[in-house]
Amino acid sequence: MSSFLQRLFPSPATDSWRPLVRTAKEEQRHVQWVRDQMYLNWLEPYYKAYHFRKAHLSRAGLRVQLLQEDSREGAILFYDPSIGPGNFRHFFDYIAEQTLPLGYNASTSDQRVRHHPEYTETVLKHFLKPKPRSCTHTGRCQQHFGNVVVDLVLINGQPGFIRFFSNPFQDEIFTTPRPFAELLDTVFNQPPPTEATQARIKSYYRA
Repeated sequence: MSSFLQRLFPSPATDSWRPLVRTAKEEQRHVQWVRDQMYLNWLEPYYKAYHFRKAHLSRAGLRVQLLQEDSREGAILFYDPSIGPGNFRHFFDYIAEQTLPLGYNASTSDQRVRHHPEYTETVLKHFLKPKPRSCTHTGRCQQHFGNVVVDLVLINGQPGFIRFFSNPFQDEIFTTPRPFAELLDTVFNQPPPTEATQARIKSYYRA
């Protein structure tokens, strides 16, 4: 799996990024998706899958892989056909939106298409930075969880996975970063969906 992820994220990247924007129709659709609380269909299952994975336990259902390299820590949320491409895209945006109230600015939202001999890879990315402010108790800059990245990877136009991770600053001018597990808990630890919310999944299934 690690070699597969390295092929998807080669370094250095040679392709350019361009702004990721929604059309007015897509924006209205997303607002309604949030209003219908569609996110509740997948927050709890991914949250449980993350903790099962962290405890080295296996279970049926949605798949999560832990991400921990250098200073980055996070989770890879694998797509499942039961979700649908439309719901998965909305879910990707929703994760970033729920991180903003935790002391973050939306720095950039970009997308990149990279053509490989055997497949085409598309990456949609939200890059979130802590709001610049001082911590009066220590005199250090408040970094919360550090920089936060949410990206969605598609292979040949089909969703593959969402990466959600924090990348803390290591310089001493910043406060000690809070753990990623706390960030995941804040965003994902929500109640299960109602039957009505579950019944609407097919309404947003298509992208």
